[in-house]
Amino acid sequence: MIDIGISKIALIGAVALIVIGPDKLPRLARTIGALLGKAQRYVADVKAEVNRSIDLDELRKMKDSVETAARDVETAVHETTSGIERDLGAIVDESTSASEPLATPVPEYKNPGKNWRLKQGAMPQWYKARAGVRRHVLSGAARVARYRPKKFS
Repeated sequence: MIDIGISKIALIGAVALIVIGPDKLPRLARTIGALLGKAQRYVADVKAEVNRSIDLDELRKMKDSVETAARDVETAVHETTSGIERDLGAIVDESTSASEPLATPVPEYKNPGKNWRLKQGAMPQWYKARAGVRRHVLSGAARVARYRPKKFS
């Protein structure tokens, strides 16, 4: 690394003051400060990107380990269920060879015949008729025809 002490920085500052001049030195110092700030931000961004890539690699490794564990569990479950199916198949074969049936037959589904889309009103029809509540919806033309005044001839 570059070994710059306070005495060297003071010497560089004095030479800059003589060469550049006192009127342009503040503007140059601001420009150098801005460039150094940009360089620091760039270095910080590069560090963050490296850290993200390291974290991503760790997450990939963790994902692979979880996937392999899930595959191992899946194969173990599959082997266990296939063993149980074989054992049950052997039991069913033995029981079908006997004269008694293994299970009672399941009755077939029978539709209740109700139309569930029709809404059942909470108010009985006889009460609606007595109170004069409209029971059916009338279109505009039907309402005009029903309530049209009778012509006197």
